[in-house]
Amino acid sequence: MDEGYTRTSRIYCNQGAIRSVRFSGDGAYCITSGSNRKVKLWNPYKSVLLKTYAGHGNEVMDACSSCDQSQIVSCSVDKSVILWDVIAGTPVRRLRCHTGTVNTVRFNELSTIVVSGSQDNSVMLWDIRARTLTPLQVLADAKDSISSVRISDHEILTASYDAKVRRYDIREGKLVTDCMGEIITCASFTKDNRCILVSCADGLVKLIDKDTGELLGEYEGLQKSDFCIESSVNHDDTMILSGSKDGRIWAWNLITRKVVMYLCDEKSGEQPIISIAVHPNKNSILAANGQDILLWEKAES
Repeated sequence: MDEGYTRTSRIYCNQGAIRSVRFSGDGAYCITSGSNRKVKLWNPYKSVLLKTYAGHGNEVMDACSSCDQSQIVSCSVDKSVILWDVIAGTPVRRLRCHTGTVNTVRFNELSTIVVSGSQDNSVMLWDIRARTLTPLQVLADAKDSISSVRISDHEILTASYDAKVRRYDIREGKLVTDCMGEIITCASFTKDNRCILVSCADGLVKLIDKDTGELLGEYEGLQKSDFCIESSVNHDDTMILSGSKDGRIWAWNLITRKVVMYLCDEKSGEQPIISIAVHPNKNSILAANGQDILLWEKAES
């Protein structure tokens, strides 16, 4: 089952195991984070490497680009967050206040604030316009490692191994916590920002109402695994997508909760799909599969 999607490229990244893959804000490029300590910028449609960023002292866990694509922020097992100049390929700033592996990092909507989440149980907010190298704010509510952070125009969403999703409303200064009863590997907003999608270590993917916390649906079929598997909605909020231990991207209809497609190729079953990224404007999906990234595209009608 592929629902009209075609794998248009498989790129060997030559940077060890790929920890994350992210589209740029406009979807024209992508960024990979590798276990060989490097970050790479690609044109995935032409399978062309554009730039390599070297400066971390250990595995790079996550990286993403700013809204204008002029900067990249990355985080690492070396406990640091690095802000890069995309063109020059050099570090602009190194942020070192975390005391454990930094698992996840994101820019805010205007790319003025960087938010990082760490195995030290904390989420840190960094004002990248300021000269100070200390965080603007530290969110220390989690009781275990932070697995993911996501940001909307006024909210910060965090997931933790303590089985809780926390949503910080910046405008109102309010914290809302939802307990999932299981280690959480990823939590993200739906495109309409009305729901939260949660991946749990027991293999369930859950959709909850953002305002009420009501469980709207559970998406079943994934194997339980020790991998930190990511999930997402597709670009128009009609499908739930998830990586998997078995090397396939699983897709469920959001309403019926039935599996509507699997995306895989002849090699993908050899390694798990850990990280996935959805193009912001069209039906294109990136996935990290071992040392490779894969791009699936759907012909637009």
